Amino acid sequence: MPLLIIFLGIILLLILTIQFRVHAFLALILVALGIGLAQGMGLQEVLSSLQKGVGSTLGYLALVLGLGAMLGGLLEHSGAAQQITDRLIRGFGQKYIIWALVLAGFIIGLPMFYTVGFVMMIPLIFSVAKSTGLPILYLAIPMVSALSVTHGFLPPHPGPTTIAVIYKADMGLTFLYGLCIAIPTVIVAGPLFGSTFRRLRSQEVPGIASYTQVPEDKRPSLFNCFLTALLPVILMSISALAELLLDSGSLPYAVLRFMGEPVMALLLSVLLAIYTLGLSQGRTMPEITEIFGGSIQDIAMILLIIGGGGALKQILVDSGTSDYIVDILDGSALHPLFLVWLIAAALRITLGSATVAALTAAGIASPLIAQASVNPELLVLVTGAGSLTFSQVNDTGFWLFKEYFNLSIAETFRSWTMMETLVSIMGLLGCLLLDILI
Repeated sequence: MPLLIIFLGIILLLILTIQFRVHAFLALILVALGIGLAQGMGLQEVLSSLQKGVGSTLGYLALVLGLGAMLGGLLEHSGAAQQITDRLIRGFGQKYIIWALVLAGFIIGLPMFYTVGFVMMIPLIFSVAKSTGLPILYLAIPMVSALSVTHGFLPPHPGPTTIAVIYKADMGLTFLYGLCIAIPTVIVAGPLFGSTFRRLRSQEVPGIASYTQVPEDKRPSLFNCFLTALLPVILMSISALAELLLDSGSLPYAVLRFMGEPVMALLLSVLLAIYTLGLSQGRTMPEITEIFGGSIQDIAMILLIIGGGGALKQILVDSGTSDYIVDILDGSALHPLFLVWLIAAALRITLGSATVAALTAAGIASPLIAQASVNPELLVLVTGAGSLTFSQVNDTGFWLFKEYFNLSIAETFRSWTMMETLVSIMGLLGCLLLDILI
């Protein structure tokens, strides 16, 4: 019976979001409410569970996503992202332009939301295509694959960060394992897959991608750009290594782990950015504050959707559905990581939104953390991988890619959908391999 209720809840989620175009946050809250009542929870119990789920999820993530948005806003408005990208392309030269785009997408994608990074780098793709005569898709696939990989696998992005909270996974180890999977994944889904478009005739692209370029003499120094953009990565990586190499009772361990927590890593990065990308460039604090305000507004809806996912997760736990799922999964012949990937992939294909698919799958699969044999960090990564698979017409990312690059539906399936699916499958294989090794 609980599985039937969950199934009907997912069907209701589909109907609300696809048929009636209800906002994902409202749809998640309504579905969570319906599942709780159908499972026999009392009215007050359901309301308390909803509040607990939203509060416990956003209590931590509001800090991470807010600070991440602030950092991304300064990287964008100061021209730091442009500086990093332009210098990488100059350094690599036309012969290795693809690898420059991959590295640029990876660096820009780490601290910035996917859509922001995508829109920022579109003018660069157009510019490079025009100057080199290379096909648009040959250039775009490597860059977009890097953005997608960071979005799906690496904290402090909303998806993996939220799932890590749900699974109670260590954020530093999640980042370290995610990096191990991300590198081969982006190589396969980016340059290798992108090379299949090498001989494709380059089509004319309408100038719909407008982005205000910051003059080069107004941009921060290259050192400041790289240091500020990569500081969260550096701190989180050091923290993960401290977890593996240092005595947990030592002072260096405590300090490095503290500084490597996503909240602290991002807070330190934002404080650095205020100087390196703001004050030192002649901006005043009111101007910097205005940039921060605009950046926070951009993530308001993302926070609501994540809160809705947290509410659904809490309802599944408090209603006893999670215990029922554990009993079923214990008897399954499928590997738990593969099973979670299947759940997330099925939700992604039916719901469209990678974030909603990942949150819903995490709520369903969270009982697996009770099994000692399942690594919670790998559960985070495999859930993120499943949520990226087979993007198609019910996904806004599908249409974003199609319209910006002036593609047909068939061309978008062949390029964008295939690339996303490659990222998803590589993520699954990487998690299964790491599960054997660690």
